[in-house]
Amino acid sequence: MNLAGRTSGRQDGTAERPKSLLLADIVHDRIRRAILNGDYAADERLPGENVLAEQHQVSRPVVRAALSRLREEGMITSRQGAGSFVCAPVTPKPLAFQPLETIADLQRCYEYRLTFEPAAAALAATRRGDRELAEIETCLQIMRDATERRSHREDADFDFHLAITTAANNQYFETSMRALREHIAVGMKFHGLSLQTVRGGLDHVLDEHASIFGAIAKGEAENAREAMRIHITGSRDRLFEGRLLDLSSRG
Repeated sequence: MNLAGRTSGRQDGTAERPKSLLLADIVHDRIRRAILNGDYAADERLPGENVLAEQHQVSRPVVRAALSRLREEGMITSRQGAGSFVCAPVTPKPLAFQPLETIADLQRCYEYRLTFEPAAAALAATRRGDRELAEIETCLQIMRDATERRSHREDADFDFHLAITTAANNQYFETSMRALREHIAVGMKFHGLSLQTVRGGLDHVLDEHASIFGAIAKGEAENAREAMRIHITGSRDRLFEGRLLDLSSRG
């Protein structure tokens, strides 16, 4: 999907920012979060403009504007003829969970997600701005494009959920989501594979994501909460075919 051809904003009549500035905001935030999350190490060279433009599906001028902001903030520096590099020091990941080892661990991960992601979706419906809504919509569109090709994009799926926790404007939700990235990725990987074996499975899950986005876009907090609860519960039940373990055991 080419983001340069899309725009998004509130439905309250507020004047929209120029599309190029909005897209530069999105790319800036994505790269900034990647740096803060440790995805790029201190003094590491960032991908070139062409690569970043392809990764984020925007034009090179949009990437240049985003990189310019990061330089002004002191997060990256340019070296003539060599590209852009991450400045040290870089904030490390704030916390981490033990790796998944058992099916019970994965089911507990779903159980935990059900405690905070519906709440984050409800808050996102009332707190999100144009930028945050555009980020969620971008992830949804990537998933829609993949669904049309009969495939599942786990990266876009995770980014969709992460963008919602960001839109909730509560750093504890976003931090929890980032710390669970590897754990959630396992569930999304197996869930995505299972969807491709069920007729209409990919379309059904896309509809679930679209319902979450629609409620957030309309500012419907309780609908967003319920849509997220239904989606995560459905994802868990589809993956395990309704066979849930007794998690009261310490084993």
